[in-house]
Amino acid sequence: MNTQSAWRTVPHDPPGRDRSRADWATRPRYAPTDFITLLWRERGLMLAVFLLILMLGVGFALTLKKAYPASSSILIQLGQEYVYEPLAGDAARGAVPDNDSLVQSEVEILRSSQLRERVLRKIGLDAIYPRLGDRYAGASPAGKAAMMAKAVEDMGKKISVASAPDNPVVRVGFENDDPVMAARVVNTLLEEYLIYRRTVLIQPASPVFERQRVLFEDQLQEADSAYQTFLATNDIGDFAAQKTAATQLIGQIEAQRYAAEVLLQDRQARLAVLDGQLAQVAPEIGLYRDVDATASQRLAALRLQREELLSRYRPDADPVRDVEAQIAQLSAGVAAGRTATDGARRIGVNPVHQTLQTERMQTAAEVAALTQSLNAYAVQSSKATSQLQRLAALEPEFQALSMDRDVLQNSVRDFTVKERQDQAAREIASETNDNIRIVDRATPATRGKSLRKAVVALALVFGLFSALCAGLVRMFLRPGLPTRASAQRTFDLPVLGAAPMKAH
Repeated sequence: MNTQSAWRTVPHDPPGRDRSRADWATRPRYAPTDFITLLWRERGLMLAVFLLILMLGVGFALTLKKAYPASSSILIQLGQEYVYEPLAGDAARGAVPDNDSLVQSEVEILRSSQLRERVLRKIGLDAIYPRLGDRYAGASPAGKAAMMAKAVEDMGKKISVASAPDNPVVRVGFENDDPVMAARVVNTLLEEYLIYRRTVLIQPASPVFERQRVLFEDQLQEADSAYQTFLATNDIGDFAAQKTAATQLIGQIEAQRYAAEVLLQDRQARLAVLDGQLAQVAPEIGLYRDVDATASQRLAALRLQREELLSRYRPDADPVRDVEAQIAQLSAGVAAGRTATDGARRIGVNPVHQTLQTERMQTAAEVAALTQSLNAYAVQSSKATSQLQRLAALEPEFQALSMDRDVLQNSVRDFTVKERQDQAAREIASETNDNIRIVDRATPATRGKSLRKAVVALALVFGLFSALCAGLVRMFLRPGLPTRASAQRTFDLPVLGAAPMKAH
């Protein structure tokens, strides 16, 4: 027979002293030391709950199988498929994404469900998931599709694809009960990934470049025909060359005309000067005249005679004195010019007048020639100006035709280049994956991972927590006041004694 202790209180206050206080005191009040005592009373229930949950957890942990992880890593670098090539124009040509965007794109491809389905079909559903494989063979098409979707979803949960910021390396892992199968799945996933990414990143051959090129070629033929018709109608061989020649010709004519005008003014001024000089120069001049040398000859004869006399006479002799007197008289006459007389004279044409007249005639001829040249220059300038004006009037139409023709030629060339480059890029990209390098291939793991310890630890913790909760619930649901101290705190009255109660 079980016994329980109950505490009786002896009231010292008169009845009706404080009803509200008495009502509040009916709720038990506990101290931290009471919990230890009370929980120890419920140790049987707590132990039963703890052992039950622990056994359930251990039993569930024993049903778990070991999973063998296999992992591999790949290095992702910038490839041609990420370089932007606009369909038309050169805007943003050659733009490339940053490294993180590139890696994330490749990670999304690795996580795609289509890639997992390709791996399942290549290895075989029954090889990876034997239980599903047995039912897959005899299932209906709808059932097969559902089983394949479930297998793809389950594989997605066991496949891990991890990358780090600013790191071009991506790690791929897979867990399976069979370590060989886990490594095979990872390696097959990488092999299929290298093939599948080409279909995602490389666009299939598009006829848009060829169609656009053919369209531009047809338009170019029409533009060429209109261009040639324009040249033939207006008798133009080379518009730009003729316009340049006309412009240069006008410049040359103007330069020559300005030079001729300057030269004409110079010759006209020279002609006026020559006319003034001719008016001042006599047409005839004396060519020469003879001079009478009789006095000089006579003086020389007298001096010779004096020398002969001196050879026979003394210097003071009379004959000598007579001769000297004659010499003196004749020398004085010659010095005074009394003995000079005009000789014979000849008159002829003045060569200065003749030279001036010749130069005047030449200058007059040059003036007439320059005047004629100016008239010819004026006619030539008028013709060249008319030709240039005609070309200027035709230039807008010519420019429009030439612009259309040049634009179409450039478009045909650009689309031809794009078509060849697009074809070459697809062929190169379809045969190589140089920007994706497999750093480490998966190998079968020698040690597996299991959640048994984690499940047992979780069951242990949960069992302790559940046992504690069960003890607390049972403790609070028991009637009465469990301890003397609790009774004193509850009623705020001293407890004088306690008597054990017997359960009937």
